[in-house]
Amino acid sequence: MKPAASLTLPALSGRQLVGLLMVLAGAAYGLLQLLFMLQQNSLIRHAFYAGMVAAVATAAGALPALFMRRLSQKLHDVMLGFGAGVMLAACMFSLIVPALALITASGASAWHSSGSVALAILLGAAFMLLLERLVPHQHFIKDEDRLRGQTLRRSWLFVFAIALHNIPEGLAIGASFAGGDAGTATALATGISVQDIPEGLVVAMALLAVGYSRALAVSIAILSGLTEPVMAIVGAAVLGESSLLLPWGLALAAGAMLFVISHEMIPESHRQGHELAATNGLMLGFVLMLLLDTALS
Repeated sequence: MKPAASLTLPALSGRQLVGLLMVLAGAAYGLLQLLFMLQQNSLIRHAFYAGMVAAVATAAGALPALFMRRLSQKLHDVMLGFGAGVMLAACMFSLIVPALALITASGASAWHSSGSVALAILLGAAFMLLLERLVPHQHFIKDEDRLRGQTLRRSWLFVFAIALHNIPEGLAIGASFAGGDAGTATALATGISVQDIPEGLVVAMALLAVGYSRALAVSIAILSGLTEPVMAIVGAAVLGESSLLLPWGLALAAGAMLFVISHEMIPESHRQGHELAATNGLMLGFVLMLLLDTALS
């Protein structure tokens, strides 16, 4: 009778062990600094909590992919349109309008305030364009037909694509809380969380369609939502320290979101011939965000 094979772990070299310890030490230090910031700064704490709510909403939207066989293309396009409408209204009423008000309140002329906000919007869009050019990724929805049935060995390309999509949303949450208007910030975070629910499902179903297992597709969709609390902390920490930077930060976040809406969401929602359904979804999302912003601010 052969002895049972023992399970052995590969031995780490000295250099690998040192590297692993350095990574763990860095992660522990970063966690301690995060806890310290959350305790000491209420703006960062509230922004983090709001970002986590958005991440949970993404996770909640992704979970039905564990049981659904497929998502109809028309419903897929309506969901994308709905998300685009929410983000579009959030750009206007929760980011651009407050940015204009802050600069005007500082004594700037109408031309100066509108010109500054317009420039910041363009810079925010340019920032997203630069990230798209520099960070290796693939459009996980646009490339669906080309990739269906193939073995996708570079999953991190899709993770980067999803993370890029969520960066402006997290920054917008952080920037809004840094502004100090709890009502507007809450409305923005609520709207983003609402649109993250269908977004989580769309992401998970898109990954399923190109060959991922259900567990992996849902896991990636859930993890993608964690970009938002991280970027919310960054936005609140940077902009909360300077009242001069705040209106620029709000407008930059708006520009970044507008880039994603126009470059990704609207074209994709119209690609399969469901333009009217997608437009109806956009209108519904826009009106919902308008109501949230009016009621909560």
